Amino acid sequence: MKVIVTRPSPDAEAFAAEVLKIGAEPILSPVMVIRQRPHAVDLAGVGGLAFTSANGVRAFSMLTTERRLPVFAVGAATADAAAAAGFADIVTAKGDVMSLSHLIAQAKPSGAVLHLAGSHRAGDLAAMLADYGVNARRAIIYDAEKYDRLSTGAAAALRQKDHPVAVTLFSPRSARLFIEQSAFDGLVGALERAAALCLSADVAREASAAGWAAIETARMPTSDDILSLIAGRLGRI
Repeated sequence: MKVIVTRPSPDAEAFAAEVLKIGAEPILSPVMVIRQRPHAVDLAGVGGLAFTSANGVRAFSMLTTERRLPVFAVGAATADAAAAAGFADIVTAKGDVMSLSHLIAQAKPSGAVLHLAGSHRAGDLAAMLADYGVNARRAIIYDAEKYDRLSTGAAAALRQKDHPVAVTLFSPRSARLFIEQSAFDGLVGALERAAALCLSADVAREASAAGWAAIETARMPTSDDILSLIAGRLGRI
């Protein structure tokens, strides 16, 4: 089975290696590229850092040597990135912005919470925290710029009809962009032969804008659960 990996680098390569381990053939076809903004981050009055992606952790780590502030991570992959960057005080939510807002509100941070974000976001964490009475603000430190077209390998996989294809989708925007790329290349109809493997119900709803052979949603919003979906499809071949 061919598995189209839509994540940007460097997460794409790490995930593709795991796909290969379970016996599927990964094909890299990122829907976006991450570009860091070279601006300083204002940490005045900040009592905690909120990260909703590993990309945010990596971008922040390039801008400052600050590692002492507590970190609120949206999920396990983001928490792992924070630990790799040198943070020690890390608490982890359940993989979505709503659970992250609950976690931060319960923690009652002593200072303002700074959300280190990209230019495109799923959910307004600062507004959610304001509803809880938590002082929060957002700093946009990277851009996730879209690609217009599928990779050559992904387009070829969708054109062929003699093998199963799955497309891994990790965010609502990724689902939307992949469908747009497929349409740009004249291959949106070919998605009827592919399965969409989605990180969450929100991603699956966005993916449903196209016709697929199947749309499956991970049990929990983690890359390991996406890998479980792939393994499950391999078991049915």
